[in-house]
Amino acid sequence: LVLQRRTYAGFGAWLGGSHESTILNGCNLAKALGMTGLWGESTALLRDQLLPAAQRSLGADHDLTLITEQNLAVALRDNPESTRDDLRLN
Repeated sequence: LVLQRRTYAGFGAWLGGSHESTILNGCNLAKALGMTGLWGESTALLRDQLLPAAQRSLGADHDLTLITEQNLAVALRDNPESTRDDLRLN
């Protein structure tokens, strides 16, 4: 996780938060966070940072935007603390 956080931060500083490579690295970080049980951090990263950046810079129909949306859905589904309201809102 430490290396993935550094990589994501490095790409963000180098290319900006809306670049395709930054978003891809962010998705990888979010997946790793979810796999380690850090659901809240994973969901927040996907919902608050990555998805808006992907929609804004790549468009709603871009493959990476759709992957980001799918990762968010999986993170919400797999989070044992999620409620139906969380799933409906997202």
